[in-house]
Amino acid sequence: MNPQLLFWVPALLRLSFVLLGAGILWFFFGPVIGLLTGLGTMTFVVLMQLFYLYRLAGWLDHPDGNKLSDGWGAWTDIFARLYKLRRDDEKNRVELTEWLARFRQAMNLLPDGVVIMDDVLFLEWCNPAAEAHLGLKNDRDKGMRVTNLIRAPEFMDYIILARYDKPLTLSLKGRKLIVQIIPFENRRQILVTHDATESERIEMMRRDFIANASHELRTPLTVINGFLEIASNQPNLDPQTRKAHLKLMTEQGHRMQNLVEDMLTLTRLESIDYPLRPEAVIMPNLLDQIFQEAKALSAGKHTISMEVDGPNIQGSTDELRSALSNLVSNAVRYTPEHGAIKLSWKKKQTGSQFSVQDTGIGISPEHIARLTERFYRVDKSRSRETQGTGLGLAIVKHVLLRHHATLSIESEAGHGSTFTISFLE
Repeated sequence: MNPQLLFWVPALLRLSFVLLGAGILWFFFGPVIGLLTGLGTMTFVVLMQLFYLYRLAGWLDHPDGNKLSDGWGAWTDIFARLYKLRRDDEKNRVELTEWLARFRQAMNLLPDGVVIMDDVLFLEWCNPAAEAHLGLKNDRDKGMRVTNLIRAPEFMDYIILARYDKPLTLSLKGRKLIVQIIPFENRRQILVTHDATESERIEMMRRDFIANASHELRTPLTVINGFLEIASNQPNLDPQTRKAHLKLMTEQGHRMQNLVEDMLTLTRLESIDYPLRPEAVIMPNLLDQIFQEAKALSAGKHTISMEVDGPNIQGSTDELRSALSNLVSNAVRYTPEHGAIKLSWKKKQTGSQFSVQDTGIGISPEHIARLTERFYRVDKSRSRETQGTGLGLAIVKHVLLRHHATLSIESEAGHGSTFTISFLE
């Protein structure tokens, strides 16, 4: 039914009853009584309407603080409809507030920066990632022009040329950012920022790894190919020369094989398809094997001792053997003849520690932080003499990451080194 009829039909019916009652009084008691009764009744009805209009006006001014009465007559339906509209409005406001809170929470958790601007680039809102990427502060910079906050010539050119279909690579505050402006609505724009610093670092490491691996493989291949050409062009080489060439080719072949094996080991350690399968590692047995290997590698040139006073741990026996053997073999290779090497496995308050202490050539402080990088060598010529691949400490680093352990290095050039692995309980 038409809402207006719900108001006017009862009102007309009440007016008809008033007129009918006044007519009856007129007929029985005369015109004065009839007129006065009709006038009084109409006055009462008008006053009631004015009263409810006054209540309605007050409620419309302050809908949250006042409560309407149930009303009378047609006002009952009007107030009921207003209550329903009010409840629906409050429900919509609550839902909108919840969605807005969820949106802000989602934006705050995004790793990418989001900046909302108006059509003339005044800042309206930004998330924490954008604050970190661009040096903005939402509370401080709100209402300011973004081009006054991000002072980079490339960004200004990007804004002026308005080539928003392509992202812009921007170097800002030591970060490599990929930014793009996305227009939306008629008077809003979104600036999205992505921190590509880590991706660039990983890509650089990948390029360096390929270049270094190619270089390391090229050297033994050059030697082997060179000797093969000599052998093919000079079939009548004397036995002593041929024997020397074969020895060098064998050494270079072993070096290349070790390098490939170490690269495959690193690839396996980094692969998500090769998860760690913990097992009980019997440390006395493992350390005794490593101790015997160290003595064999030293061939009696060093004094090697070992102290075992720690518990067994959980982990991969093969991976831990690889990591510990790398540290011990490095100590043997870089310790001059008649030097001393001490291995120890001890229980500490925070866990267990394995340390390798030597009286070797030592390491200068500027090199220590980079020792676990792939193919990083302090002395390249000495590394080749000792048949190192340059990947040993990188393997140690990745094994320890999988076992939630840490490596600390203390060294001084000419005074030896101490490599310590700490396993947390």
